[in-house]
Amino acid sequence: MAEIRGKCTFPGGAHPPENKQFGENCPVEVVPVPKQVSILLSQHIGAPCEPLVAKREAVTAGQVIGKSDAFVSAPIHSPINGTVKDIALLPHPVIGRTMGIIIDADAENNTPKQPVNARFDKDFNPADFRPEQICTAVREAGLVGMGGAGFPTQVKIEPNPRLEKKILIINGCECEPFITCDYRVMLEWVWQVIAGIRLAAHAAGVNKIRIGIEDNKPEAIKIVSDTIEQLGNIGDIQVVPLKTKYPQGGERQLIKSILGKTVPTGSIPPTIGVCVLNVATCAAIAEAVMMGNPLTHRVVTVSGCAISKPGNYYVPIGMRVEDLIAHCGGLTETAAKVVMGGPMMGFAIADLSTPLTKTSGALTFLTKAAVTRAKYEKQVTACIRCGRCLTVCPEHLNPTKIAHAVKYNKLDLAKDYYLSACMECGCCSFVCPANIEITGYIKTGKILDARAKKQLG
Repeated sequence: MAEIRGKCTFPGGAHPPENKQFGENCPVEVVPVPKQVSILLSQHIGAPCEPLVAKREAVTAGQVIGKSDAFVSAPIHSPINGTVKDIALLPHPVIGRTMGIIIDADAENNTPKQPVNARFDKDFNPADFRPEQICTAVREAGLVGMGGAGFPTQVKIEPNPRLEKKILIINGCECEPFITCDYRVMLEWVWQVIAGIRLAAHAAGVNKIRIGIEDNKPEAIKIVSDTIEQLGNIGDIQVVPLKTKYPQGGERQLIKSILGKTVPTGSIPPTIGVCVLNVATCAAIAEAVMMGNPLTHRVVTVSGCAISKPGNYYVPIGMRVEDLIAHCGGLTETAAKVVMGGPMMGFAIADLSTPLTKTSGALTFLTKAAVTRAKYEKQVTACIRCGRCLTVCPEHLNPTKIAHAVKYNKLDLAKDYYLSACMECGCCSFVCPANIEITGYIKTGKILDARAKKQLG
């Protein structure tokens, strides 16, 4: 295939090893129904859900089991037929512990849910659905951003007279090392993805669409471009090849690369007329609107040197990490760290009973060598004032000053250095020759700041 070189990029960023070879050529595989799932009631930005079921109650696949009346929230559904075993505190990959619903699978009445990509082709017409109908279907399906923080999708695409959307940007970058789930979705589910993109644009009242894909994914660029070409005249929709650089898939960085515009610090993309969606989210939109299916399953990349069978798996949300590990042949003897997500922005987890959520795009299994000897043994040295962290920071911050302020318990000073503006991409920690966990300090500072605000009421 001819080399495709993207010209669009953003200032800063880094080039960590991509390590996509573990999963990029592995087609999506459907996993069997697990014996038990644990559905967390907090899986997204916004208000957590309240349980709608009780212990020993029978539930069916697709049934709403948790809901909140808050505007920024999303209902949750059971991915399997079964019985509620308990409603209890469960491990959460980000916030530690949260309430969740444990469901025992019905051993005789469960079949693995299959992808629905074969149901979509070039004859699909988004005009068959009203914008209000699309937004309602997305809300009821519990859709959230599947490539980031999990912002409720209905809130993003619903028209807002105060913040009129003028362009829809689709994030197909997948810049995080090891992760390949979105790449496989673009290759295997391209008609479904395009259908979801067109539905989202129709709901948001947007006529201009740009699909950003990094140039290390030439096959995805070609197949998405060819699919759009087959559709003929469907409006202003283009694929934009982007330079491969981390974190190209960051919302603010993607907007800068494609449009040359900057989202003001502390603001959101709609303030400059932009709506950003992930390709997996678009596929889920198409399924929700066309078939009325809620978000109960997703593609998860299992990658790294420390897992026996890496690949991309279509799994029920709520499946425990340990169960997916078992399906993939178990860990190797050299396993040292399990990361929910990728090595740059993911969260290391110690409890393998942690369940997968709507935003769990990957599990990365790292060896001691991959973690690097120096950081594994915590051989941290003093900052040498080299300035590398300033060069790579995509938000133009001084990460070391923020980290030092947190380290010495000067939280007000950290906020003066724009603590909240940090996107926690990890570029500063990656390039630091002193092995200082700069991003770790900043994450700690945000937690301490949130606790202080909560205490103040």
